[in-house]
Amino acid sequence: MSRKMMQKLILLFVCCCTIGISLHAQPLNKKNNFTRGDTLRGTITPERAWWDVLHYTVEVTPDFETKTIRGKSTIQYKVVQRNYSDYIQIDLQRPLRIDSIFYNNKYYINYPGKPYYNEGNVWFIPLPKAEFNSVQTISFVYNGKPIEAKNPPWDGGWIWKKDDYGRPWMSAAVQGLGASAWYPCKDHQSDEPDNGARLIIHVPDSLTGVGNGKLINKKVQNKTATYTWEVTNPINNYNIIPYIGKYTNFTETFKGENGDLNCSYWVLNYNLEKAKKHFVQVKQTLEAFEHWFGPYPFYEDDFKLVESPHLGMEHQSAVAYGNKYQNGYLGNDLSGTGWGKKWDFIIVHEAGHEWFGNNITTKDVADMWVHEGFTSYSETLFTEFHFGKDAGNAYIQGVRKSIQNDKPIIGIYGVNQEGSVDMYPKAANMLHTIRQVINDDEIFRQILRGLNKTFFHSTVTTKDVEQYISKESGRDFSKVFDQYLRTTKIPVLEVNPDAYRWTNCVEGFKMPVKLKNGKWISPVTEWTKYGTENTRDQLEPDPNFYIDVKKI
Repeated sequence: MSRKMMQKLILLFVCCCTIGISLHAQPLNKKNNFTRGDTLRGTITPERAWWDVLHYTVEVTPDFETKTIRGKSTIQYKVVQRNYSDYIQIDLQRPLRIDSIFYNNKYYINYPGKPYYNEGNVWFIPLPKAEFNSVQTISFVYNGKPIEAKNPPWDGGWIWKKDDYGRPWMSAAVQGLGASAWYPCKDHQSDEPDNGARLIIHVPDSLTGVGNGKLINKKVQNKTATYTWEVTNPINNYNIIPYIGKYTNFTETFKGENGDLNCSYWVLNYNLEKAKKHFVQVKQTLEAFEHWFGPYPFYEDDFKLVESPHLGMEHQSAVAYGNKYQNGYLGNDLSGTGWGKKWDFIIVHEAGHEWFGNNITTKDVADMWVHEGFTSYSETLFTEFHFGKDAGNAYIQGVRKSIQNDKPIIGIYGVNQEGSVDMYPKAANMLHTIRQVINDDEIFRQILRGLNKTFFHSTVTTKDVEQYISKESGRDFSKVFDQYLRTTKIPVLEVNPDAYRWTNCVEGFKMPVKLKNGKWISPVTEWTKYGTENTRDQLEPDPNFYIDVKKI
């Protein structure tokens, strides 16, 4: 779902029924307003470029009373450059601190003549040169009081709450803030661990620790329970998340395109019966999304829905759920049409991220519209699949009222900065508009499925997605992407008594438009005179196109 952008959208919803989501506040307009820390976080520095993460093993022991954690993070990586920096960059946010380091399972002693040093939330550690393509490991024992979430998931960090019976309930939500808020890692979206991750959670034996993927071991000793969870697929580091509470579990099987998918639900024990009734929507969601997007991308790791001490997040194979077992978004219909209360927003939206966000991940957070635009559009596709095309069209048109057109959807590259909150409703409406131009729902569906197949478990750029859609549709959409993603202008179809044209648009914009009467016109930025087949009064565009009309 995503952080602080949702804060802005919630405020808008309260005032005028709108919604969206955003990152921690940072200057957006001038590059020189960004700090050295922003660059270290958002750039593939020389100290990051020479190694590729293969696997994470994260071990954590939280202390609820002191709000502290102790842990160990082991990173297995491959050397991918022959000539590279003497240092490795490791991210760990203050006030957490590193106690000791192990290199290839041996205690690390400071490299002669080149001490390791700390710069803000980054540690630079000198290492001996290793052979090209060799596999190495480095481990960090660490402890401290992690950043506490003020308003998760939007203002994120570690979460220390109590359930309705006063029992500890803990988790983390760190998209935007970064996984380095609670464990040492390479905190950049472009480098996912190729071989997955292992999460080891130590908790009092009265509680349960739930993590991503499959439970491979549970051990109880001296009143401490240790839960070991394993993910076999690549995973965003901010998606590796523990959930700790008085959980109970139930399961079911979804008969999907790739066979039997185990669906596992972890809920607070007093919500078990409620969850069994409400979570019937999971199979409905998986059915709709496998139709539109292709097979669920993580069959080997199961699908899991975990009750969380915050609203929700797309944690891969362990989706966070906190929508209080009700339809809509906390009971509200974000579209204002009634269709948004037919289904649970968090189940649908966050599950949609398993395809766009988790399966297909952007290399830079500036391109997060790929995660959020497609996933926001998945709400429309779910609605259409279960309630019909008219319902889906009404829903997508309804969410337009939240569009702000305040700044471009694409953010600033290299400084960990997302673009506008419009990456949700506006990007979704752009995709809906592109679908109308393609004018063939089966081709559009195959494009969505093809994206998930072509970029399966991959990181991408906006250009990758743009070029794929243009190629597979047989139509150049580059100007359409420029218009909706890189400007704040909505194209205006300007009509006078004799002709029509596009205005308020990028140079060379020439998107065709279907009219309400079923006919098509092909406006360009120069005036085009009416043909014998249409008149000024007939120029009423199909409302599924996200454009404005000006009659003069």
